[in-house]
Amino acid sequence: MGRVLDQLFHLRSLRRWRRAARTAATTSLSTLRTQRNQARGLRAHLDRLIHEADGRLALPLIGSSYFPKPHGTDWSWRPEVWRGPLPVLGISSAPSRSKLGEEVTLFHDCDFSELTLRQLRNTREADLAPFGLRMDVFKFDGSFLSLVIDLPPEAAQGMTRAHLLRIDTIIEAEKPLEIFARLNIKHGPNTEQVVRELPLNEQDVMVEFDLAYSRLNEKRIEKVWLDLIFEAPDMNQVIIRDLTFCRHRRAAL
Repeated sequence: MGRVLDQLFHLRSLRRWRRAARTAATTSLSTLRTQRNQARGLRAHLDRLIHEADGRLALPLIGSSYFPKPHGTDWSWRPEVWRGPLPVLGISSAPSRSKLGEEVTLFHDCDFSELTLRQLRNTREADLAPFGLRMDVFKFDGSFLSLVIDLPPEAAQGMTRAHLLRIDTIIEAEKPLEIFARLNIKHGPNTEQVVRELPLNEQDVMVEFDLAYSRLNEKRIEKVWLDLIFEAPDMNQVIIRDLTFCRHRRAAL
């Protein structure tokens, strides 16, 4: 019964606003002013509802952590920027050390920042991540630009030199640029660093960090993070559609 009454009220309200729109050209100014104020108040709520509905009903589903993983994966993760909506969607004129969410931090040495970061909703059929991250760089007068992604404590638990840490990402850029991924593992007083250049000639990018070639002290691992380093980024827009991590053991020889 309640659903029927709601439908009747909706139809009555719809007829009212349809009639008001149709007669707006001849309505008295005092009545038109009242209708305009009511319509503006209603539009604010409707716009908010439509925005939330578009985000929740679009695919891929918000909160999705699904992505293909190699056989033997014992830990995997998609950071929150690519997984769910953030309280603050973006930052303009972003200063160095600006954080987007709890896991992504922007670093640069520009005297005047003309950089913006913004979370966007992925809606393409090929996307597995619900959200993407867009970085717009206009004039760039610095010498370095990087995004730092802090991995959760679980990434370090059980990590050994027998592991491979794999990163999969989808990156779009307005014009070609070089991007390097630097894995940092803090163990005791030392920090092990391994650098790989991302092969951006392919849309779906994958790199692996083989820890066998590191001097990692497995018993003292404290923290793991990744730097994405952008070379000559000025006057460019970079969209990172997805970024995932997985850890698996090297195949036995």
